Amino acid sequence: MDDVAKEAKAFFIIGSNTTEQHPVFGTTIRRAVKYRGAKLVVADPRKIDITEIATLHLRQRPGTDIALLNGLMYIILEKGWENKSFIDERTENFDEFKATVMDYPPEKVSQITNVPVDQLYEAAEIIASNNPTAVLWAMGITQHIVGVRNVMDLANLQMLLGNMGKAGGGVNPLRGQNNVQGACDMGGLPNVFPAYQPVTSPDVIEKFAKAWGLRTKDEFILHPSSFILSDKIGLTVTEMMPGILEGKIKSLYILGEDPVMSDPDTKHIRHCLESIDFLLLQEIFPSETAAYADVLLPGISFAEKTGTFTNTERRVQMVRKAIPRQGDARDDWWITAEIAKRVLFHLSSFEENEKKEERRKIDESAPWAKWDYKDTSAIMDEINALTPSYGGITHARLEAGERLQWPCPTTDHPGTPILHTKQFTRGKGKFMPIDHVPPAEKPDDDFPMVMSTGRVLYHWHGGQMTRRAQGLMQVYGESLVEVNPDDAVKLGLNGKSKVRITSRRGSIEAQAWVTDRVPPGMVYANFHFPESSANELTHASLDPVAKIPEYKITAVKVELV
Repeated sequence: MDDVAKEAKAFFIIGSNTTEQHPVFGTTIRRAVKYRGAKLVVADPRKIDITEIATLHLRQRPGTDIALLNGLMYIILEKGWENKSFIDERTENFDEFKATVMDYPPEKVSQITNVPVDQLYEAAEIIASNNPTAVLWAMGITQHIVGVRNVMDLANLQMLLGNMGKAGGGVNPLRGQNNVQGACDMGGLPNVFPAYQPVTSPDVIEKFAKAWGLRTKDEFILHPSSFILSDKIGLTVTEMMPGILEGKIKSLYILGEDPVMSDPDTKHIRHCLESIDFLLLQEIFPSETAAYADVLLPGISFAEKTGTFTNTERRVQMVRKAIPRQGDARDDWWITAEIAKRVLFHLSSFEENEKKEERRKIDESAPWAKWDYKDTSAIMDEINALTPSYGGITHARLEAGERLQWPCPTTDHPGTPILHTKQFTRGKGKFMPIDHVPPAEKPDDDFPMVMSTGRVLYHWHGGQMTRRAQGLMQVYGESLVEVNPDDAVKLGLNGKSKVRITSRRGSIEAQAWVTDRVPPGMVYANFHFPESSANELTHASLDPVAKIPEYKITAVKVELV
């Protein structure tokens, strides 16, 4: 993040409300523009705050990011602004990619995106002539049925310009929460073990099975009473919910997540949670999801725990306990480990029940003995041993003040602030031909407008913490829906009226904020308040690869209440 803020000659922000959702980093970008003269191009249908300092603001139609990017790359190729040496030396599949891009001339792209042709040329010139340019993106890029394709096309752009593997360049995802990077790093994905090691790899399975006292599938044949480390790819959260109604999911263990507030199509989510056989919820506050839980376990907040978070730049940071645990709350890792030990133990084949507890205490070779961690430092020791990219990141080094970003394979390795400096992980970067695909849901006569969703500066996600902060509620105490002045006139709004927003899945009512932040034909709503959550309206159309919902585009009807 320092390299981007200090070295980038230009910034291209797309699908990120940076100053509201990443305010600290957003401030460094503001300073770069103000004091270094860095250029800033923002592509966003809304007039978000950071557009106030932008050199150019492109207001594309929602769901047309690929067409926009292809149009910019067409101009770059047309003008000969591409980095030919980078393309020749470090990439492959360029010709196939170029053939696709050349089907997106500016006039065609302008019709698809509603961005004027002259702005397309201006944006392309700014991005191409200021080297390096940093691309910054967030959930406005990923929360589409083409989210993966959007990201690939951004990588195409940066490879085309040779902006990869250098300070001030790169394709920089701004993570949506403080430790979402760390959660992914530690195996919070259905297809990988920690550090992105495939669950389908026999060598990887053997390594983790040995460390955790389990058996591989082949070993199970010889030891049928053992526990297998599965090689099956699991489900994403957006596959689990419908899986309940399909009979695939019988129980859920939810930690620190509030799907009633944060998942699309809330009515459907409620139906799923009402239908589940067993729901275990581990939380710090009662949430909207808590009403459906069979068992509640009290976890702890960040202020009560010691461990590490891994942030958006892959930097591992120490978190130090600031206050004692409150009430019956326990460390999240301790709760999970205790559940794991009990599940394994009670599924074991010991024949004498009365001796189980005694046996559990003395059998140090059993799987449940592997989770007798004393503290988070012991967990980090295991991470060091099993995940090559974290091999040299220890609590001792972090406590000593070292700034460590993975990959950091050994204790004498300084960490890796910038990836891909000499080659990509796969060797050569592969250009991908990416075509524009329309959104899953389109406006029609019954639902003529488009709703996009997101967060506001004062609240966070489902609002379970921020709605408990009196000061924040004084500033932003109810949901506001952004409505363009032209639409407000048609609706008969006076700036103080409530609107009813209806989609094919339901309706909400909220206060209207008449503002030119949104273009005509579009409204913007948030999901912080349960009484008027935008997710009552959103749909569960998924990206086929990442399985992320298309939160950003919902066809709606807006009426005066």
